[in-house]
Amino acid sequence: MTVVQPRYAIYFTPPVDHPLTQAAVAWLGRDAFDPANTPAIVHRDASLTTEPRRYGFHATLKAPFRLAPEARIEDFEAAVARFAATHRPFPVVPLRLEQIGGFYALVPDAPCPALNDFAGAVVGAFDGFRAPPTDDELARRKQADLDDVETAHLERWGYPYVFERFRFHMTLSNRVTGEEASSIEPELRDRFDALARNGILIDALALFEESEPGADFHVRSYFQLGAGL
Repeated sequence: MTVVQPRYAIYFTPPVDHPLTQAAVAWLGRDAFDPANTPAIVHRDASLTTEPRRYGFHATLKAPFRLAPEARIEDFEAAVARFAATHRPFPVVPLRLEQIGGFYALVPDAPCPALNDFAGAVVGAFDGFRAPPTDDELARRKQADLDDVETAHLERWGYPYVFERFRFHMTLSNRVTGEEASSIEPELRDRFDALARNGILIDALALFEESEPGADFHVRSYFQLGAGL
């Protein structure tokens, strides 16, 4: 009998009532804070946003992984809470819309080394809870034409885009080119440019859960930064 193993990820996402979160919920047609909330998608082609819809509006800090055999979710959750409580929020980070590797995302409008360092700290702090990826998962990742540094990160940390390869981004589309990109970009700019310029306060860590392979990710718990300071 196959045992279903959830996956967990540590993401950043703004609070449920933040204007950027609400705009993303309407754009993606799904609310990671409330899986029962499935609003009508506001843009014309829902097939262009299937991937970010499944993962929920977020920026990856610690990419999805299964727990190590000896790890308990209660201990992992408590460790995330302790980590968040002892790290201060960041000043507001203005964002801009950009196409990265074919998909549209919101990215910081200027370099933010402290945020990159924070993401690296998240990667390292919780790696003891992570089960290593399977051979099939490693092979699938390596199909992405990784360089030597990214391959080394994948093999050591289970994800290639960490530390010097990390780039904070909040994805809003699948990979799109040509006419698809031309059709979706004006809508994205109309809905997100002004909100992105207002920026976001990096003030929380969200523990996301995928209950079974292929399930939508949802917010399991949400921890304010600096609550213990």
